[in-house]
Amino acid sequence: MAFCSNCGAQVEGQFCQKCGKAVAASAPGGAYTPPSYPANTQPGLSINAASALCYLFGFITGIVFLVLSPYNQDRRVRFHAFQSIFLNVGVIVVHIGITILSLMFHAVSFSLGLLMSSLHLLVSLGFFLVWLYMMWKSYEGEKIVLPIIGPLAESQAGQGPPIDTIGRAA
Repeated sequence: MAFCSNCGAQVEGQFCQKCGKAVAASAPGGAYTPPSYPANTQPGLSINAASALCYLFGFITGIVFLVLSPYNQDRRVRFHAFQSIFLNVGVIVVHIGITILSLMFHAVSFSLGLLMSSLHLLVSLGFFLVWLYMMWKSYEGEKIVLPIIGPLAESQAGQGPPIDTIGRAA
């Protein structure tokens, strides 16, 4: 009895009934050899996934990826981690500023306070969209440098071992 070299099913004839692969004419009772798959050469997350996850929980995941061993050696991951940290600190500062202004305008007039509250919602929506965009683009492997905080993140991420175009330490 012959067995398929691709899936290991019992074969009668020239083709496997399970996977459809042609069976080579070999000695009856041929040994089953399981298909070989390439070994995973790099355990853990890909660089793009790690870069995207830097933005997931803001400065918390940014700090985590700056500490985790294989990822803190890659400039791209460090860049996204620092940019995530700086972006979230900026979001917090802007929200505190808008909240203070909103409270001040509420004291003056209810309609002005309502207008500032609407502005607060629009700014929150804008930051949410930027957050989603940054995660999406970094997962695709693109490097988006945000104004003001991007160059700061680049300068912080540049301190470390250089990497070549593939991502290995040079």
